[in-house]
Amino acid sequence: MTLMGHRRAGLGTVGIVLAFFSFAVAFFSLGAHAQVFTVGEKTATADINADFTPTHVELPDGHLGERGRRELMRDLGSEQGFAHRILPLGAIMTLQANGNLTPRAEQYKELIYKKGSSAAPGDRVMITALEFKGDRLVVDLNGGPYPPHRFMRHIQIGIGPVATQQPTLDERSTGCRIVLVFEGGVPDISAPEVKALLQPIIDFGAKTGEVAYAETLPAPLKSAIKSHEVLVGMNHRMVLAALGQPESKLREGLGSERYEEWIYGHQPQTMEFVRFSGDRVSLVKIAALGKDIEIHDQDEMAGYEQPVPTVAVGDVTAKEGVVPPSLRLPGEDKTPEEAARPDSGMRKVQMPEPKKAPGTDVPPSNAPVEIAPQPVPKFAARSTP
Repeated sequence: MTLMGHRRAGLGTVGIVLAFFSFAVAFFSLGAHAQVFTVGEKTATADINADFTPTHVELPDGHLGERGRRELMRDLGSEQGFAHRILPLGAIMTLQANGNLTPRAEQYKELIYKKGSSAAPGDRVMITALEFKGDRLVVDLNGGPYPPHRFMRHIQIGIGPVATQQPTLDERSTGCRIVLVFEGGVPDISAPEVKALLQPIIDFGAKTGEVAYAETLPAPLKSAIKSHEVLVGMNHRMVLAALGQPESKLREGLGSERYEEWIYGHQPQTMEFVRFSGDRVSLVKIAALGKDIEIHDQDEMAGYEQPVPTVAVGDVTAKEGVVPPSLRLPGEDKTPEEAARPDSGMRKVQMPEPKKAPGTDVPPSNAPVEIAPQPVPKFAARSTP
């Protein structure tokens, strides 16, 4: 074979290798493109339900007064519920009373896609702030839409700030805000009506411990607690269910005459002083602006007594009608020694007798033991050769 033939054979081999390599690259490229997909806004928010159904709550007439604001702050503060939909993180949403929610469906999904979520459907949320502004009620959930304030950011020494401007994990927003707007101003609305207006977003059906406890009481007490009235004779749990936590507490008195006073409200608002003697309300004073102080010091429980559980402490004998626990099976009789022993509950601990070695006398355990002195050995000097 000539040199030209060798060159043609080599070029043919190289061509086959190049063709196979091109085919392999094209094949793997097609497979790779077939497995790659892009996650965008529509794909990420496809499962989010942004449908909204307006409420139909009958609103009262008249504008909200100072007493109504105070009752809403007391009844809605720290109130907990469950989210009915995904709540966007750090967002401000506007809800028209008995109207629609802004932003609407697509904008709502876009907000969640860009900012993330602060609560998923079914997550527990809490009202952390409540504010009244003209015709709207501002409700902050889980800390609100803004990060907590850090005064160190505003302090600068020399040419640079004391704190870095990049927010850390504990300096970012953790919740969102719902602005409830009323046409013509905020009416004289109550806490249950506000919860009903927020029902498409938050479910407040979960009962607190105080509410569950109040439902176990008789009808007159339940009605008084629902009306936020404190009756003389109520205990601490009843007062907490009626008025919530007090703004301040005061303890006075000496010895057995000590009492505790819970104070609700502040001047010039209506103030209520609830005095406890032990676990019972002994005095209620209501001081309203422009009126005489209203004093209640007589029992108002209509003879109702809170049941007190009976707890037996210590050993209980059969004479009291309660048989003490025993490991003996039913039908087994007592031994003669146990029958002769008076049944007085606790038994005297019997210490075992010390064993005696044969041919020796062991002294009693409480007698001092005498140790005979041992002779001191004498050492003889060693002589050296």
